[in-house]
Parts: sequence; C-alpha cells; structure tokens
Amino acid sequence: MSQHLNIILTLTSGLTAALILGFITQKIKLSPIVGYLLAGIIISPYSPGYIADIEVAQQFAEIGVVLLMFGVGLNFHLSDLIAVYKISFFGALVQSTATALATMTVTHLLGWSWSAGLVFGIAISVTSTVVLIKVLSDNRHLHTPIGHTAVGWLVMEDIFTILVLVLLPVFFTTKTAGISGIQMWGTFAVTLLKLGVFTAFTLIAGQKILPLLLSYVAKTGTRELFTLSVLVLALGIAVGATHFFGASMALGAFLAGMVVGQSDFGARATSDALPISDAFSVLFFVSVGMLFNPASLSTSWPLLSATLAIVLILKPLVATAFVYFLKHPIKKAVSVGISLGQIGEFSFILASLGMALGILPEEASSAIIFVAIVSITLNTVMYKFVDQIVHCLLKLGIGNKHYTIDDEIEQLTKELRHVIVVGYGPVGKSVTKILLKNNINVVIIEMNIDTVKMIRKQKIEGLHAIHGNAAQSEILMCSGIETAESFIISAPNAPAEEIIAIVRYLNPRVGILVHTTFSRQAKKLQETGIPVVFSGEVSAALALSKFVLKKLGTLDKDIETELQTIHEELA
Repeated sequence: MSQHLNIILTLTSGLTAALILGFITQKIKLSPIVGYLLAGIIISPYSPGYIADIEVAQQFAEIGVVLLMFGVGLNFHLSDLIAVYKISFFGALVQSTATALATMTVTHLLGWSWSAGLVFGIAISVTSTVVLIKVLSDNRHLHTPIGHTAVGWLVMEDIFTILVLVLLPVFFTTKTAGISGIQMWGTFAVTLLKLGVFTAFTLIAGQKILPLLLSYVAKTGTRELFTLSVLVLALGIAVGATHFFGASMALGAFLAGMVVGQSDFGARATSDALPISDAFSVLFFVSVGMLFNPASLSTSWPLLSATLAIVLILKPLVATAFVYFLKHPIKKAVSVGISLGQIGEFSFILASLGMALGILPEEASSAIIFVAIVSITLNTVMYKFVDQIVHCLLKLGIGNKHYTIDDEIEQLTKELRHVIVVGYGPVGKSVTKILLKNNINVVIIEMNIDTVKMIRKQKIEGLHAIHGNAAQSEILMCSGIETAESFIISAPNAPAEEIIAIVRYLNPRVGILVHTTFSRQAKKLQETGIPVVFSGEVSAALALSKFVLKKLGTLDKDIETELQTIHEELA
C-alpha cells in the first residue's frame, strides 16, 4: 500500500468509525468522546479486521492536540478566573495533590516507581474540558456560579498540567543523562526563562500583532482566508514555541488562542476555525483508542479498579468537601464535585508524554483509556442526580436548607437577561437606542469588524458587540442566547430562516422578531410560526398611504381602518 493511500485510508476509516459510534453514543445520551475512543479500539491492531496506520493517526493527533489547546485558549477568560480564583486555584491544587498522593501510594503497592505514580496521578487529576462544558451546558449550569467555579477549577488544572508538560521532559532528560543536580536546576532555570520570555512575547506583542493581522484579513470579507489565517496562527505559533523557545506546542497553541480569544475576533475564530479543529480533535481521541489493548482488562484489573475508584470517588469527594468547607451552598459543592469526576484530553496527552519518556509502563495507557471511557460515560449520567444527592445530604443534616445555590442562579439569570440584535444598520441602531433607554441590555451580532470596534470603543453601559455570523451556533452561544429575553433580526439581508432554526434549538423560549425587505419574505416567515415580522415594503406602503390620506383630509378613524385593510392585503 502506497504511503499517500495509507494516509487517506487511515483518515477515512478513523473519521467514519468515529462518526458512526459518536452518533450512536450521542443518541443514547452519552458523550460522543466515548464513541471516538471506541472507534479507535475497533480499527486498532488489537481488534480483528481492518487495521489503520497508528503512526499516521498519531501525526493527525498531534495536529489535533495543537488545535484543541488553541480552542482551550480561545475560551480562557482572565476575568472569569479572577472572579473565582480563590476557590479554583486552591481547590485545583488540593484536589490534584490528593489525587497524585493516592495514586502514588496505590501504584507503588503495584510495583511502580514513585515518579511513575506521580506522573500517572497528575494525569488522572485533570478533567476533560469538552465533557465538563457539555455536561454544564446540557444542565443549563454553564453561565451560573456552578459553571464559573467548575470552569475556573478546570482552567487551573490545565495550567498546572501545561507546566508539567513543559518541565517533565527537561527533568527526566537531564536525570537519565546523568547530569548533576546543579546542572539540572540550571537547565530548569533556563527553561523557565525561555518559557517566561515566550509567554511575555506572545501575550504582550501578540495582543498588538495578531488582532492587527486578523483585522486585515477580516476586511477582505472572505471567510476562507479568515479561517486559514486562524489555523496558520495556531500551528505557526505552536511550532515556533518548540523550535525557538523549547516550549511545548500545546503551550504555544494555548497562548495563541488566549490572545485571539481576548481580541475582537474571539467569537468568530471559535465559530469559523474550530470546525476544522474538531475533526482533528476527533482523530486525537481515535488515535488514543488505538493504543488500548482489551487484553489488559484481565491482566491489569487491580490498576484499572484502583484508578477508576480514585477518579469516580476520591476526586469528586475532595472537590465537594473543599467547596463546602469554604461555606458555599451544598448544591454548588456537589455539582462542582461531580462535574470533575472524569478524565480526558490532557490525561491522554500527559500519559503519552510519560510513555515516550520511558516513565510510565505500557499498562498506564490502557488504564487511562479504560477509565476515561467509563468515567465520561458515568459522569453525564451522575450529574443528573445532583438534586437527589443534595436532598439526601440535607436529610443527613449536611448543608443549609435555607441557603441554596438556586437563589444565586435565579439572581444571576436575572442579571444576564438581555436582547440580542443581529445587525447594526439604521434599524439595528434605532432599536438598540430604544432598548438601552429602557434599561435593557443589548448584545449586537455584527459581521463588520469596524462596526464592532466602534461599538466597543464607545463603552456604552449595557451594550456589547460580537463579531461573527449569527447563523453559527458558536456565535449565538457567545452572545448568551440561552438566557436572552428576545432575539431581533434587524438586518434585512440576514439568512433569517437559517438563523431562526438554530435560535429555536438553543433557546425554544426566546421571543423572535424579524425585519425583512420584501413582504413575501415576511409572509413566508410567518408561515413558519414567527408571529412578529416587519416588512420594509409593507412599512413604506403604510407610511406613504397614511401621508396621502391625511393630505386628502381623511379622518384619523377612517385612516386607521383603511391602513388596516392595506396591511392585511400586503401581508
């Protein structure tokens, strides 16, 4: 088989298997990640039938890791982290330490070295970003105190792991090379210095350069060029981090994503570039599944059982106890604890690095994959029982019956209530002005980057702007569609039917108002169930008719009757 055909077959078989099994797991209310991992097992060397090229799959996986970390950076907001830094920083530190110590003890009893147990413990202490956000979104907790705390906790875990990814190769390379302690610490210092310079350069210089480059590309109006520019930045900075600074590609991609995410292009980069990222991220999970040897279930069951117990029981208990110890509501403590009871992307990345450096034995990979599949599967189910668990704890006298997180959620939801306006043309501006005068917060979705910059520069209280296409669910999520009171399409050339279908899926309760140019468009939208549609043709006809009738001396009462007749005929 020729090399180029081998690449195509591996790509096709991996994505096809992932599509089928991901669809099945999604249908049975499980995370698609479980399906992707199972897809890798099916096309792996350990299963009968077709065997994909694992080396090719792992190269695709490398791209997946870079783009995955870029996506994490895009959604990393310093403001959200600062708001919950005490509970998130110390909570993540306490939980990671407890998990690592427990894992080191268990694995040492199974014959592992302390260093192997430490790396393995850090690997299973990290929670899956994809799964956690999906669970919180499905239960409408993402934009609540529960979600803010859990995501902040997750970010801190990710930062700890990134530091480990950067420093682990340095430590074990110098250790195996027989370098003295002084030389090793010197190498550490140089590595940290390079890391600091790279981070400072990316965050400081990048904030000026990257948005400027994206601005030039965005003004071309070509979506393909914008998508391409985002991918070039992600991959280019990742490769540059490794080549020039000796840092990991994961860190470079993370920092690049963070810079772009803080700019005016964060939402659009998420919606335009991440679909490609999703495909390679899927291949990452498939390649991980290809490493799983089902035979390990019979030979490594003590390790699998102990690891599963640590992830499903110890991690949630430590997190729950810590949050409750800080006098937060019991529901918040239980929700955060359960949401962290699984492992994912970083666990695989760290375990793969540990095996590449010769720190971890081969059975570690199988244990990580097995525990990931089981914990991700159970996590989506367990979170639905939060209320029942809280009820049982209250019966046992744990928690305050008169102070629950529901009050906080209700208050926060009120604060988040707003109206989304698509387009900031003459109609959009007028509507926004009226809404703001009546103390209603407004989020503008606008494709023109200069308009977005102008709105943000004005810093009007209650007015926010997002650059992107309203027909993309990621942009709508960034605008807060889940909690929006009303959704107004003021731009007459917007693909209203396409946008409305997505809006209704994301928030079936939101009130939708549409402005169109032609009366036939208005009639078509009304037939789909949109009760309030304004047509430019109808509005102009009514205004002209009213003016003419007044000039002719028609009474106001007769004018209203006549206008109503005209309106019905035109509509």
